[in-house]
Amino acid sequence: MKRVIASIAAATAAALVTAAPVQAQSQAAPADPVKALKSQFIAGKGVRFTDQITMIEDGKGAPYLGRTGAFQFGKAGIVASDITSTDAPSSDERADPPVPARTIRIGTTSYSRGGTYSDKMPKGKSWYKDPDGMTGDVDGWFSQLVNVAEPATLASLLKGAKQTGATYTGSTTFGKLAKVSPWFRASLPIRSSNSAVVTFKLTVNRSGLPQRLITSFPITGIFDSSGWEGKAISAETRFTGWGTRVSIKAPPASKVTTKLEDREGL
Repeated sequence: MKRVIASIAAATAAALVTAAPVQAQSQAAPADPVKALKSQFIAGKGVRFTDQITMIEDGKGAPYLGRTGAFQFGKAGIVASDITSTDAPSSDERADPPVPARTIRIGTTSYSRGGTYSDKMPKGKSWYKDPDGMTGDVDGWFSQLVNVAEPATLASLLKGAKQTGATYTGSTTFGKLAKVSPWFRASLPIRSSNSAVVTFKLTVNRSGLPQRLITSFPITGIFDSSGWEGKAISAETRFTGWGTRVSIKAPPASKVTTKLEDREGL
């Protein structure tokens, strides 16, 4: 496992060196990120984001998945999310490209289309409703598991993190995230280890709002299998449009089902 973590750290460091800088480290320290985040919690407002997911194996990375999405806020935090996932750009070598998927989550109820559910829908239906569903399709397990739009999650990361200007670096674990983050628990409903280490690098803007987040974690934290040894996920999230109007609604009831069809063998 030490070798796995070392490979993850090396690959992530290389990605950070080659990536375009978001802000100069010499600038004045930003505002308190947690306070800045809470100031955004206005009903009907939100933020948009994009994810770029990389699969790392033996220190080498390959594009795995791309996602776009939005969070809608209420007075207490996130009330809804809308995420669409597609094959990552330049991921021609991926042997199992994902079926495009979209998940709308309102409260704890999710509506999913495509992806895992694409060949299981009854005739005339296109959305699967789960009253306690995931934040994304199964590919979401291999995506951004850390949600810095949650105050408790953000505060947990910043506690003990190293700050350099507008950038915070550090690590956490699956277990710590499970305690503070409803997003993590819904995104990864199963896991093999609470001790899996998640490293992170968070950059905030002058107002203290999250601008860019890079995390990485070993896949053996999800699946305890020798086939995943030496493999990890690196997820880069960029946030844009803090404070813009976001309205996320459930799909038309006529297109929604709560029952899936087993078409295996057909």
